[in-house]
Amino acid sequence: MSDCLFCKIIEGSIPSDKVYEDNTVYAFKDIHPKAPTHVLVIPKTHIPTLADAQDPTMLGELMLKVNHVANDVLNLEAGYRVVINVREGGGQEVFHLHAHILGGKKLPF
Repeated sequence: MSDCLFCKIIEGSIPSDKVYEDNTVYAFKDIHPKAPTHVLVIPKTHIPTLADAQDPTMLGELMLKVNHVANDVLNLEAGYRVVINVREGGGQEVFHLHAHILGGKKLPF
């Protein structure tokens, strides 16, 4: 999608601090971190929100990649939180499905 910030990051026209990439997802550091480790994992296919997702295989793949990035790339052995904000009322600011990985300290409830 031509006006999507995250699509532009995936294509490389907007720079990011990439931590992982494969053929289905792209992961990069959040520019306004809410924890010592704050990484976004986004599918390379443009899907505006979790509410718009229709493919259970893609959603399962996304969650497995989140787990891979958190454990194998970021080494968050002590634990981490995964957050997916849905729509404006749920705090979503960029309308391209993405999962936040937060860690690096004990997180409050």
